[in-house]
Amino acid sequence: MADCPEPMVPAFADPAKAPYAVSPEERDAIAAAIDTDELVDLALALGNIPSRSREEAAAAAFVRDWMAREGFRPRLVGATPERMNVIGEYGGTGQGANLLFTAHLDTESPSGMPEQDAFRYRESTLADPEWTRCWIEDGKLRGYPIANDRGPMSCFLIAAKALKKAGIALAGKTWLTACPGEIGPEPIEEFSGIAYNGKDIGAHYLFHHGGVAPDYAIAAEGTDFGLTWLGCGYALFRVRLFGRGVFTPILEAPADARRHPNPIYRLGPVIDALHAWSLAFERESTIETPGGRVVPKVQIASVRGGIPFDFGAGTEVCALYIDVTLNPRQKAADAYHGIVAAMRSVDVEGFDVEPMVVRHGFEAVPGEVAPLVGAVDAATRLARAAPLERANPVYSSMWRDHNVFNMHRVPAVTTGMPRWRPMPGDMTSSALIYALTMLAVCGRGNASGDAGGTTSVYGDGTPF
Repeated sequence: MADCPEPMVPAFADPAKAPYAVSPEERDAIAAAIDTDELVDLALALGNIPSRSREEAAAAAFVRDWMAREGFRPRLVGATPERMNVIGEYGGTGQGANLLFTAHLDTESPSGMPEQDAFRYRESTLADPEWTRCWIEDGKLRGYPIANDRGPMSCFLIAAKALKKAGIALAGKTWLTACPGEIGPEPIEEFSGIAYNGKDIGAHYLFHHGGVAPDYAIAAEGTDFGLTWLGCGYALFRVRLFGRGVFTPILEAPADARRHPNPIYRLGPVIDALHAWSLAFERESTIETPGGRVVPKVQIASVRGGIPFDFGAGTEVCALYIDVTLNPRQKAADAYHGIVAAMRSVDVEGFDVEPMVVRHGFEAVPGEVAPLVGAVDAATRLARAAPLERANPVYSSMWRDHNVFNMHRVPAVTTGMPRWRPMPGDMTSSALIYALTMLAVCGRGNASGDAGGTTSVYGDGTPF
């Protein structure tokens, strides 16, 4: 008996489910319309605009101006004038599914506030130019802003331009969106109020107030050309230990640190207990699904205790802040009960546990997301002559903004270019995949080169 060949289609993807079958001729026309130099120049220009969390205004203005020049009818929608979502659009000339692309404007980086950064980063880390600068070296694009997330953003912007340049209109509409706050921050304790809002004023705000109604959504982020329709949530738990403040000159220090009145001395056994819980939680929370493998992780994020400029009597309170990843089928309560049980196993004078931040993860319904996954698979085959693969578990084990859309029953995935050190050719491939996906989802429209939108009319039919 002859050996059976390996199946060409991964279990999670079927290109035949794409709403529209893109022809080789359409593929060639779109590919010819993508200018690699223009794409790289756009990514570098956008990536070199400083855009730490809470400082996205200049990058948003750049994207808005680019969209306006290219005819994508941008508008700004935001909770504050300093942190706006940018929304452009293309297509909508016929009857077809609507697709939304989103990427975030903020970049992972030190805060820029020396009094905070000194307690989180080494000097050599703070000096790394890749936090805020992007350039090409040895044929690869360098810089955190390119990797996360203005490289993928540039890819879908150029993808829409390529469709327009090739004269290929879309029946359904594609929204092109750039959002603040995907990385963070989160309001906690005295660091509260809208100035510390992250995700709530980004894609969340966009979904509710951005004038969009997608059938499908793609969070354009680096996935090494893989795809997943799962996303993890997270919770930050504060565990406070209580003790007694004793004036240092009268302190009688016990030989056993666990008997010390200062709760900071109890951190050793507490950390041991929490670490043991976290390892078990990670094992029990790992799930395998057709759309991705999820491997949640846990880590102590920070410690607070006492006041360094007001010393002399120790402290009565210290706190650990525990960052817990939640798989898309878990609740924060699942972790809460485990942390409380771990704390009860330790001999401490008193403690409490409070969830300071809670964001649950989500996943698309496989049958509902299948047309979108099929479209990306068909596009990947046309662009890279290879089937779409399931993304590495790291990409399904974190928060990305496809969670926002899956939360609201809009089937969504995350997929994109290589996450780290992409080459110009990688970005061109990613832009082509995005453009082909736009066409495969939305279908070909009736009018060439239309940038989308509707014409408003008076009651008698006269345009205005």
